[in-house]
Amino acid sequence: MGWLEREPSKIQEDTERKSMPGGVWDKCSSCGEIVLASDLAQNLKVCPMCGYHHRIPAPERIVQLVDHDSFFEWDAELFSSDPLAFNDGHAYASKLERQRQRSSQNDAVITGVGRIQGHAVGLGVLDFFWMGGSMGTVVGERLSRLFVRAAQAKLPVVVVSASGGARMHEGILSLMQMAKTCARIAEHRKCGLPYISVMCDPTTGGVAASFAMLGDINLAEPRATIGFAGRRVIENTIRQKLPDDFQTAEFLLEHGMLDRIVRRHDLPQMIARILSILLPQQPHGHS
Repeated sequence: MGWLEREPSKIQEDTERKSMPGGVWDKCSSCGEIVLASDLAQNLKVCPMCGYHHRIPAPERIVQLVDHDSFFEWDAELFSSDPLAFNDGHAYASKLERQRQRSSQNDAVITGVGRIQGHAVGLGVLDFFWMGGSMGTVVGERLSRLFVRAAQAKLPVVVVSASGGARMHEGILSLMQMAKTCARIAEHRKCGLPYISVMCDPTTGGVAASFAMLGDINLAEPRATIGFAGRRVIENTIRQKLPDDFQTAEFLLEHGMLDRIVRRHDLPQMIARILSILLPQQPHGHS
């Protein structure tokens, strides 16, 4: 039975457990491929294998979109109160505080002024990683002020949306932001200034039902989920099976709800090109 025994001299003992440091690899949530995190970041969080556009936080989006060091934030000091003393087992006020500490942002949207390939714009970017990018009173107020200030400064507006919808922790006050933002867009439009809406994954609920779909030009990233109610709710209501691609950017483009689907890499160039056409008289230059 000697063949069952190994010679000690041929056995290499390795008591140290080797492991890969965390954060080196990322798994694509669409195709399941494992990619280097550094490669994914360098590719603007777009999977190099399948082209899936991963969700990104608002500060990262702003860096990708605007000219270097050209962005100046407005209304960063505004933060939500707890008007309903809402508690669903966890106090809303505590949730807000945790989000602020985790992100160093006071709420789910960043607004300000910057340049996109030399074009001065009022810019708003929703952050899905901040309570699902939900629209409460502060999100509505910041966006409203964005359109007012842009109108005063004769600036076009670009809003990048990624949101689960209205923030129900604030009840009717949250729902009223839909009407308020729509009114501010109408006032901005009367000044003859364009509004470009960019919808990312996901853009749903009260955000999709208000300012996100009201752009003079509506753009979206590939395969973004865009819609109001969820698939199951709609199917149960109309008693019909919906198409597999229902509420995707591609479905909306086919049915006339979008003007174009634009890859993340191409967004700055596309926005600049649109502004050059709509505002040819606006002076611009790279900063």
